Amino acid sequence: MANREHRVLARSQKRLGCHLTARTRAQLDSTKPSASDRLWRVRVRNVTARMVTSNAERSTSNAGRNQTLSTDSKPNRIFVLSPARVSGIRARQIMSDRSPLDLAKQLRQEGAPIGELFSFMSGLYFRGKWAYARAFAKAPAILASSYVITASAGLLPPETHVTIEQLHEICAGDVDPGNPHYRTPLDRDLRRLSEMATPNCQFVLLGSIATTKYVEPLLETLRERLFFPAEFIGRGDMSRGGLLLRCVSAGTELTYVPVGTAVRHGPRPPKLGRQGIA
Repeated sequence: MANREHRVLARSQKRLGCHLTARTRAQLDSTKPSASDRLWRVRVRNVTARMVTSNAERSTSNAGRNQTLSTDSKPNRIFVLSPARVSGIRARQIMSDRSPLDLAKQLRQEGAPIGELFSFMSGLYFRGKWAYARAFAKAPAILASSYVITASAGLLPPETHVTIEQLHEICAGDVDPGNPHYRTPLDRDLRRLSEMATPNCQFVLLGSIATTKYVEPLLETLRERLFFPAEFIGRGDMSRGGLLLRCVSAGTELTYVPVGTAVRHGPRPPKLGRQGIA
């Protein structure tokens, strides 16, 4: 199966005017999961899509950016997004067999991107996280710009299409560092991601840093490369979502600080005003 996926990647890169390097082949071989991982083909398709998107982004990156600092001098940056809750009313709506919503019908028929599903379930918060990641990520060419933490399927790019059956499966279980059904696939994907990323690549967690459910497994593997927005401290989910969307609109990034040495608890900041960033 690896040769087949290499051919897919090679055809995509040929259209981009580049080539599948021996290093890329080795990285893909080293990260090929067991045959039981039914989402591997989806992951490879997303790698291909990421290369196409990355090439287009690079070709237009200088058009609207300040030229005083070359983008090549900035570290690579990948965003890790916490998942949406699947126990709420909106989650039940989208996962219902009788839901008349277009997204629910798409999910039942051919599947839908997990990012769109989580955006509907969570509303402002996940929509803000995904939009922010698309706006400010600078990932290596063979990796996605962001990955979603799941309860039992490790890390998935938000663009990953899932069926209703797969959605039930990957959302099953407790997001608890002591739960092996959560930790085993997550630790596996974190190791792969850490190995495939460049040494100076930063991983920014867009999720709760007040508890250990995300911080503990990510910090164990990513160590000093794990960051989070300092402006998240003291904010609730809705406030974070609004803040992220305002940053995207303004083209302004937040301040990233290392998780391992940062103070993760603090007073609640002032509410967001009607304009600007609080």
